[in-house]
Amino acid sequence: MANNLLSEALNFDPVALRQRYAAERDRRIRSEGLSQYIPPEGDFKHYVDDPYVNTHGKRSPVEEELDVAVIGGGFGGVLTGAYLRKSGVKNIRIIEKAGGFGGVWYWNRYPGVACDMEAYVYLPMLEEMGYVPPKRYVVGQQIRSYVESLAKRFALDDTALLQTEVASVSWDQATARWIIRTDQGDTLRARFVCHTNGTLSRPKLPGIPGIDLFEGHTFHTSRWDYAYTGGTEDGGLDRLAGKAVGIIGTGATAIQCVPHLAEGAKHLYVFQRTPSSVDVRNDYPTDLDWFRSQGPGWQKHRRENFNMLLAGGVAPVDLVNDGWTAVGRMMSGLFRDDPSIAMSPEKYVLASEMADFRKMEELRHRVDSIVRDPQTAERLKPYYRQFCKRPCFHNEYLPTFNRANVTLVDTGGQGVRQINETGVVVDGSLYPLDCLIFSTGFETGTSYSQRAGYTIVGRDGLRLDEKWKDGVSTLHGMSTRGFPNAFFLSNFQSGFALNYTHTLDEEAQHVAYIVAKGLTDGARTIEPTQEAEQQWVETIVAKSALVEEFLAGCTPGYYNDEGRVRERSRRNAWYGGGSPEFFKLIADWREAGTLEGMDIVRNQAPN
Repeated sequence: MANNLLSEALNFDPVALRQRYAAERDRRIRSEGLSQYIPPEGDFKHYVDDPYVNTHGKRSPVEEELDVAVIGGGFGGVLTGAYLRKSGVKNIRIIEKAGGFGGVWYWNRYPGVACDMEAYVYLPMLEEMGYVPPKRYVVGQQIRSYVESLAKRFALDDTALLQTEVASVSWDQATARWIIRTDQGDTLRARFVCHTNGTLSRPKLPGIPGIDLFEGHTFHTSRWDYAYTGGTEDGGLDRLAGKAVGIIGTGATAIQCVPHLAEGAKHLYVFQRTPSSVDVRNDYPTDLDWFRSQGPGWQKHRRENFNMLLAGGVAPVDLVNDGWTAVGRMMSGLFRDDPSIAMSPEKYVLASEMADFRKMEELRHRVDSIVRDPQTAERLKPYYRQFCKRPCFHNEYLPTFNRANVTLVDTGGQGVRQINETGVVVDGSLYPLDCLIFSTGFETGTSYSQRAGYTIVGRDGLRLDEKWKDGVSTLHGMSTRGFPNAFFLSNFQSGFALNYTHTLDEEAQHVAYIVAKGLTDGARTIEPTQEAEQQWVETIVAKSALVEEFLAGCTPGYYNDEGRVRERSRRNAWYGGGSPEFFKLIADWREAGTLEGMDIVRNQAPN
């Protein structure tokens, strides 16, 4: 009954859509997988230089003992430091390679940069900070300032080592300390170390033949070159006047910066492999009366409501009520109409697919309603499930393709395959350029140490990359045996919420609890038992089946290992039961107070 009911309600052919989705996926799968990208090393190392500082920041080396070293000054590192402070831990240092706090929001300063999730759920600790976001969606500068204010509020800023790259982190068994060495000559000896490097922290470049030949100007969007383009994050790229500009990539970053490039350039060429879904961005100033009327705990409740709907759960009301939660709203409505859907896995999968189809049909119709040229409109339509790629929300991106000075160059799903001295070649046609911008994202799927930029050596000389060469092995995604007193904030083997600051917030609380308890109880080392770690890996692999079919049917991208689901992918997956279930699991674990599954060695008196 559900099949007929849902099909009749959708006014399109689900079978035909499944076939179209599969065909679009298949023509985008490339045998190179992740190797179609190259790291910013050697001749490409300048792509990761910090363009936002005026000096190198050379200083005298620091040598000291720490209770906790936190590597990374984005939301993950600052939240970890904040919860450590709240737990009474004082001797903390943050080490950050950038010239300031913010992580991804420090590096990404391209024109138009803004958060595509509402600030009321995205910015953590709003109640505690007493901060009122000026608008529903905040821009990059406001987010950077907020991270800086968090660091200041919890006294993390004055002691932070900025413009400092970690070179190595190694375990000293004799003293039970992590020895951290940096490019500034620092030697820090820490009882605990928290790796909060971020999941999207190291830019990647497309491995296109000829990328090293182009004689024009180039840069990556995460290191925007305003000296060349002119303007600011608000736009006004006046130095592009008279220039032909190309941008490779049409993900969330390009969606926001393309309209500004089109306004500034003589001509803009947008090179597309896969179109993004682009929904309405319903922004407006914060209603102060509404904001101040919220009761204690309102943000936690709002975040959990948002997360539940995104995870496929049912909520009696949609508090956020935006494009992110649209499919969840549809699902909740279907559950109310037919409660048996929630009791039948088959009906649930079908209902979820039909709701997704309906939403994506709306977005494809939106393209037709905005883009005047039918051929261009067709090429801008996304044919995949909504969360196969990060959904985008923008009101100026699609209208940009109505401009006479903008050309969409669709690559048939294969991406750009050739660059020469003067421009980009697609299907035998040369597009001469003065400037080529890479909006090609960040490394995922490579080794942890490669993405972090430093080696991690644990007990008995065991390297982390060697232990994880066949896939991640952890307890709760945050600690791993053989690397005592070390913790990782990431999305592997953990509860990945699409609102990633929610994930970081939950993980930071978890790590701070373990560290504070270890310091208070006088623990020399804390690490997972072999049995607990193995059981967690088996849980992750088993639960990965819940999302594997969905990801395998997706268009290739960083969510699904470029379209290849492998055993290593299963081990590196996030918790398949959904982030709400995972967050409850680790909260219950902390509530028990026994550090179950941890091997704890105590050989010193408590502090």
